[in-house]
Amino acid sequence: MPRCTATSSTTSTCKLTVELEKDVDLPRNVLAGPWDVYVELDSKDGDHYGEVQGTHPVLRRSTLTVDAAPEPVAKGKTLTVKGRLTRANWDRYRYDGYGSQAARLQFRAAGSTTYSTVRTVNTDSSGNLRTGVTAARDGYWRWAFGGTSTTAAVTTKGDFVDVR
Repeated sequence: MPRCTATSSTTSTCKLTVELEKDVDLPRNVLAGPWDVYVELDSKDGDHYGEVQGTHPVLRRSTLTVDAAPEPVAKGKTLTVKGRLTRANWDRYRYDGYGSQAARLQFRAAGSTTYSTVRTVNTDSSGNLRTGVTAARDGYWRWAFGGTSTTAAVTTKGDFVDVR
């Protein structure tokens, strides 16, 4: 049931929360994506109005990890940055690897506040990410996934690497 608050004599603002119950036996993964928002109104004079007013995304939650190694690393040597992208599997009540998805490897130098994209890497069929970069200076490495129409975007915290 929506909760409505009158903002004037002719206008109300309403909020509605929808939750998917785990005891309902239907495939839930197919429910992810844009949902039409249908608004239906009954006025005090008996008129009835209803139409789609837009869409709202229903997204599966995603997780992402990062690990840059070795730590510390010698300047000019190869640093391997790994990670794994997973997303909620609503049908099986767990997180599964999300394959064939682009994730951006980003770097922020020590003392800076800005990340820059170094390259884009696609996950393998299990959601794993792996790439090598040349270690040049101390800083933080992270992965960023931009999301899809069915899955939420996610970015890891930075993994600090000491370059010697």
